[in-house]
Amino acid sequence: MKLRRYEGNPILKPKPENEWESKNVFNPAVIYDHGLFHLLYRAMGVDGISRIGYAVSIDGFNFFRFDKPVIVPKLIQEPRGCEDPRVVKLEGVFFMTYTAYSERGVRIGLGSTTNFIQWERYEIEWEETNNKDAVLFPEKVDGKYVLLHRPMLGELMGIWIAYSDNLIEWHGLREIMAPVGGWEGKKIGAGAPPLKTEKGWLLIYHGVDEGGVYRLGAAMFSLNDPSKLLYRYPEPILEPEMYYEIRGEIPRVVFASGACEVMNRYYVYYGGADKVVCVATVDKEEMLGLF
Repeated sequence: MKLRRYEGNPILKPKPENEWESKNVFNPAVIYDHGLFHLLYRAMGVDGISRIGYAVSIDGFNFFRFDKPVIVPKLIQEPRGCEDPRVVKLEGVFFMTYTAYSERGVRIGLGSTTNFIQWERYEIEWEETNNKDAVLFPEKVDGKYVLLHRPMLGELMGIWIAYSDNLIEWHGLREIMAPVGGWEGKKIGAGAPPLKTEKGWLLIYHGVDEGGVYRLGAAMFSLNDPSKLLYRYPEPILEPEMYYEIRGEIPRVVFASGACEVMNRYYVYYGGADKVVCVATVDKEEMLGLF
């Protein structure tokens, strides 16, 4: 099974007239709420620092984008940029995880909003280690907030889980899914926040091979115990094939960080070659047929 690319891709390109997003726009988060697709995307301008922009759509393909970033780096926390947002709706509030980049490395950033324009930022209490690819589950499991993430420990990097009572202090950290070779032999990381299905938590993730090529995969985790991997589809569901995925800031990259379900169809939003924003779709029944 392959995701089906939107024929109008890329749906967002760099905007030369806006200095902050004049070079690259990529790695988008998405959430569908009250009939609108809300897109948060990583943008880079001439200064090389990542900020997060916002765009909105009725159909999921044609977006109106705001001319100013909605998240800009805090000088103390992330002076080198805010990267790769993911967003969920939890208890009526939208929470965004992102990668905070500073001189000390990268760590997990967290913000919340009710309108996508005004954001409150939080300081997550985490050990001083490089960590990224953080995604929240869209609801509590057994009374706990649940997070997937990827500590950058050693050469082989897999997907880890963590639990919290307050979104600030995290515990129970352990690896739940490791690279297995081939197209995902070097490292894997959570992509879009997990989607709840009747078969379990559907995770769209990225895998990287020894040549540095990024592809998308799919896995299913238990609803009651999200640390339990039920099945991972052995083949990639999307790989770089189009010109906008092969040529860009970083070649041969498809990197999904947003997915939503609308009318029994999954919309998967991804960055192409760290340069543009794209979308692909698949019927829910077809996707769940993999499991």
